Formats: sequence, structure tokens, C-alpha cells
Amino acid sequence: MAFDHYKAISNPLRYVVDMSTKVCSLLMAGVYLIGLADALIHRTLTFHLRFCGSNEINHFFYDLPPLYLLSCSDTQVNELVLFTIFGFIELSTISGNLLSYCYIISSILKICSAEGRLKAFSTCTSHLIAVAVFQGTLLFMYFRPSSSYSLDQDKMSSLCYTLVIPMLNPLIFSLLYKDVKEALQKLRSKGWF
Repeated sequence: MAFDHYKAISNPLRYVVDMSTKVCSLLMAGVYLIGLADALIHRTLTFHLRFCGSNEINHFFYDLPPLYLLSCSDTQVNELVLFTIFGFIELSTISGNLLSYCYIISSILKICSAEGRLKAFSTCTSHLIAVAVFQGTLLFMYFRPSSSYSLDQDKMSSLCYTLVIPMLNPLIFSLLYKDVKEALQKLRSKGWF
């Protein structure tokens, strides 16, 4: 979305050409291939682990760190691969977003009208908030030492990035619309907030 916003704001007249169906399909295919390769690597490494105790994962869904806690074999290689791959994916995602937003901000600052700048900033701000909350939760969950690992914290973090954030996305993106803002102001004046 950051790349899409960059293309829409930096050169709006070429947007349809730059973001053609072919480009969108290639971007989507790239994301799916990276996800598939990531899952394949982790599943292959997980098959090499031995499990000799309980087979119940104390979690809401299947995730790698809680699974590693159940293993009786050494999981250092698995944890290192998880940290490395996730670090690469997060670093490339965050740096790509930051680079796109640097270009977006420089393009927005070149807009002559204050109303145009405000509209462009408000469009991008909602996406930036959603991405920051999502990426922050993932960074908290996967970039902490295993010595400070807590299943309860992990369950709450995973609940946040799988349920809460996707439910908040429509609210965050709808804050752009004047009708939604007015409805929220009415609720606030009635004492709901």
C-alpha cells in the first residue's frame, strides 16, 4: 500500500499505467512466494525436532515459538532461522515502507494547495498508523530473547495482530471520511468516549 500511495501521490496522471494489473499481480505473486518459502523452511526444520512430552500447545493457534517449547531436542537452529528470516522480512518491509513514505512526504510538500497537502497526508496517515501498530506488535512478539519469553504475553500479542488489528483497520481507514468523523464527534458529545 505504501508503494501504491507513492505512485498515486508522486505522479497521479501515470498511476493507471504504473500500477497496471501486471504490476499488481507480480507484487502479489512475490509476496505469496516469499510466504510459501518461509513456511516451507520452517516446516522442514520442525520435522527434524523430537517431541517426547505433552502434545498440547498452550496457545490460540499453531505458532513456532510455543511449539519449540514442547520439543525435547535442541531448537537453537530453528530459533536462529526464525530470527534471521523474520528479521529479513521485517527489515525489508519496514525499510520499504519508510522509503516510500519519504518519497510520499517529499511529493506532498511539493503540492501547492494546503487543502491538497492535507488530503494527501490524511490518506497516508491512516495506512501508516495501521502498519505501525501491526509491525510494532510483530516486532515485540518475535524480536525478544527466548529467556524473556512468556506464553501469556505471546498469546496476547498474537491475539492483537491476528484479531484486534484487522478489526481496527476498517475503523482507522474510515476516519478519513467526514461522515464517520461527525458520527464519532456526536458519540463523544453524548459521553460515549
